[in-house]
Amino acid sequence: MGYQNEYRAFLASSKLSVEERKELQDIAGNEKEIEFRFGKDLEFGTAGMRGLIGLGTNMMNVYTVTRATQGLAEYIKSLGKKARKRGVVISFDTRRMSSDFAYAAALTLTSNGIKAYLFSDVHPVPMLSFAIRKLKATAGIMITASHNPKEYNGYKVYGSDGAQMSPEATAVIVEYIKKIKSPVSGEIICDVENARKIVTVPRRVDAAYYKTLEKLCLSPGEVVAMGKDLKIIYTPIHGSGYIPVTTILKRIGIKATLVPEQVAPDTEFSTVEVPNPEYKETLSLGIKMADFKRADAVFGTDPDCDRLGVAIRGEDGKFFALSGNQTGILLLDYVLSRLKQKGKLSEKSFVVKSFVTTDMAKAICDGYGVEIMDVPVGFKFIGEKIKTLDDTGLRHFVFGFEESCGYLFGTHARDKDAVVASMLFAEMVCYYTYHGVAIWQKLKELYEKYGYVYDASVSTLYSGLTAMDEMNAVVDKMKSVKIDSIGGVKVVATRNYSTAKRIVGDVEEDLDCEKVNAVYYELSGGGFVCVRPSGTEPKLKTYYSVVGKTEVIAKEKFRKIKADFERKLSDK
Repeated sequence: MGYQNEYRAFLASSKLSVEERKELQDIAGNEKEIEFRFGKDLEFGTAGMRGLIGLGTNMMNVYTVTRATQGLAEYIKSLGKKARKRGVVISFDTRRMSSDFAYAAALTLTSNGIKAYLFSDVHPVPMLSFAIRKLKATAGIMITASHNPKEYNGYKVYGSDGAQMSPEATAVIVEYIKKIKSPVSGEIICDVENARKIVTVPRRVDAAYYKTLEKLCLSPGEVVAMGKDLKIIYTPIHGSGYIPVTTILKRIGIKATLVPEQVAPDTEFSTVEVPNPEYKETLSLGIKMADFKRADAVFGTDPDCDRLGVAIRGEDGKFFALSGNQTGILLLDYVLSRLKQKGKLSEKSFVVKSFVTTDMAKAICDGYGVEIMDVPVGFKFIGEKIKTLDDTGLRHFVFGFEESCGYLFGTHARDKDAVVASMLFAEMVCYYTYHGVAIWQKLKELYEKYGYVYDASVSTLYSGLTAMDEMNAVVDKMKSVKIDSIGGVKVVATRNYSTAKRIVGDVEEDLDCEKVNAVYYELSGGGFVCVRPSGTEPKLKTYYSVVGKTEVIAKEKFRKIKADFERKLSDK
């Protein structure tokens, strides 16, 4: 069926409200808009769905949500009666239509004879992950588009282990979804009469989450000594982190000062350009407030509170935003050093990071004699390592992180947790302050000990229905070109993650990881360049991790590497 036929079928559906029908009538004659909305189905991948909000098969709306949930329901029904009874936990953030989508998903599940737990108000990703495990549910759904602009929303599915659904299970769900011809199809069972069957997530789950996090505090003595005087400025950026972050900080003895303009939920995220704490601009109100109050640090969490952005006061007294990699290496070193002091590191201990995360993490882990594992981008792969190694007792998970401001300490959740990361960073500040060390000094010490590593990522935006195909084509082209050096630095090995092979000269070695579309170049002397299409946004992402004796040397080296690699990318 062509996109015009899909458009007309949608428009003719009796399921549409008056307002929804008008939205489609208003684009009549706009060929480009109709093609974008109805030219394909919104892709359901290993990260679920994410797209612009609006009516259409390629958009996020109640109908694409119920279609995806019907596919999930069919999968759960195939697992048997016990799986239906254990049910699905559903959470949502503060984005446009998040609560509507969550309710529609819950209604679809109950209409299919599957128990549905629904949080009574906004809850972040880590609390959903925890709730799935606490309630022994079969699966979970999170309605969020994470850090994307306000026009987006999304739908993420979790497995019984609290991690995002495995690629294998996702593939089965996708097949069930494909069997449903249209988002407005009568095959989707969603009867409002079943609303009474929706179960509210018990409050005891929240209480258990906070109690679990309190036990993870590594320096309670230093927090007691310094916490009352610590000045943390915190912004939830209008998202779901407000209650959980302030609650856990208060419980360990630290009171955060809130950025008042950014506390209340706001579907428009009107005080920021994008609600992404990776950007210093997003933390600007917090930094301004921190300067006035002479605070120690600024924290910011994204709408679903799985990412933590941090700004600290530098040697010159001015605030600067840490990169996700810098926050990660500070937390990593802190965790490893404290566990070592407590005698809790062993040959079984391991750390996991995404392969585009700073090479400096390996140097730190080597310094402590702890194994570090590289996985593809996506925290589900870190969750999978916890499941196969920690849950089985073979190894002991210590810390996991991604350069995009995602961190996990503890095994209570199996996704990024900005709540525990906020607690961990705050207690780290207390610990180092107690011992007379500022955070900027600690970061400088790490660079002096392990060598300076300059990390950066560059995004190229694509648009239209063919955006993903175009990005994949660029990456595929790079696989067919042999590159011996980049910016004058020798390439010692190339990793083709689509075949899970590492190529050194003419020799191929197997990589122990999931296959994803990315090409990675290992540089002589340490560091790397990697290019991959984003799985959540229409962006081609290039990552650089460049090693140098000093910051000046590393940055100059980076400029040459970046310029040369961009020329290689653009070569036809």
